[in-house]
Amino acid sequence: MSPQHFARTGGPVRPLLQAIAGPSRPTTGPAACRGPSIDLLALNALALRSLLALFDANENLFCRCATITDSGLLRAKTSRRQTIIALLGLRRLAGSGAAQPFDLASIGEVVLADTNWVRGVGDLGLLTWFTAEFVPERLRYLFNEFDFDVMLETYLDGRQGQTRGLAWFLAGIAHARLASPQALPDLTDVAVATYHLLQNSQAESGVFGHAACPAFPRRTLCCRFGTFSDQIHPIYALTMFARAFQIEEPLASALSCANSICALQGEMGQWWFLYDKRACRVVHRYPVYSLHQDGTAPVGLLALGEATGQSFHQAIYKGLSWMTGANELGNDLRNLDLGWISDSVWLKRWWTNCWEAPLNFLNISRGLPADALKIRYEARPDHFGWLLYAFGGVGLPVNAE
Repeated sequence: MSPQHFARTGGPVRPLLQAIAGPSRPTTGPAACRGPSIDLLALNALALRSLLALFDANENLFCRCATITDSGLLRAKTSRRQTIIALLGLRRLAGSGAAQPFDLASIGEVVLADTNWVRGVGDLGLLTWFTAEFVPERLRYLFNEFDFDVMLETYLDGRQGQTRGLAWFLAGIAHARLASPQALPDLTDVAVATYHLLQNSQAESGVFGHAACPAFPRRTLCCRFGTFSDQIHPIYALTMFARAFQIEEPLASALSCANSICALQGEMGQWWFLYDKRACRVVHRYPVYSLHQDGTAPVGLLALGEATGQSFHQAIYKGLSWMTGANELGNDLRNLDLGWISDSVWLKRWWTNCWEAPLNFLNISRGLPADALKIRYEARPDHFGWLLYAFGGVGLPVNAE
């Protein structure tokens, strides 16, 4: 998707921006529960500031995560997977013409210099996706190094049919085909095989389980239940597969899943954590991740909306509003002073979560008081990478460039 993506998903960029724009200063407290407006330009600027805090200049990579502690910011080791997702978002922002402080080419060279971190089809899919968008002329080297025709059997996540891994693998193949269709081997067979594995994980309800194959331990649980990531990444992958191979059938699967998760979205816009694909209902609500609210959900739903003409803007807006203050705690997860967006809202006590699934199976809906929940003050580069991949095309505030 290009920076003109928004123009194709529901009119020109500016009308969509105005539809969900407001003051750049976030609101907090009881007033926030009425639904604060969202300024996408300011949100992009905050994501950029967060990535600066997560960057390790010595290794020229982004760290896996960082946590606010009493003694300051505690950063974990660097991660090439997290760096790739951050770079995808930063490149989308750079495509808008906005200035940003990172040398994307040099960071990309560090990522491409070592492929030993690739441990599954999901990792390989991300690497392929990244290469296709950053340096498509190097795709032929990637296909010489990895025999894609056997990867589904070579890697454990492929043999087990792990949904998110398959989705990233399929998305990577689709982006490669779109970027350089003439210079690549014929990837049709492996793409179709991956698509069929994803279909095996999807129920008639449209909801995906966590895995599809009997090689997965705890097969019954993993086949029946899937996280939000197991829903939104297949939505995006199926959409890009349909576009790259010019077929419509995968869009029906993507729409079925999207309509189901939108129907199950919380009243305040929550994208819940765990789903039962047989009964098409939420099994566990928490944690609710900011990553999904302002990142992966918009990425998947906007891509599907572009391909089908069906608008998901209302669901996306509700998800953004939750993150910016219209949530159970009445707290804005953004912090402009620190340049930070907090990771998630969790249950304070583990035994509260233990009762969640049994009550849901009995169709007993139980509200939770605010004092049963807590904010997790952690941040990860993939959160801000996906956020910028969704909204980076609209750029930054004028005073931030």
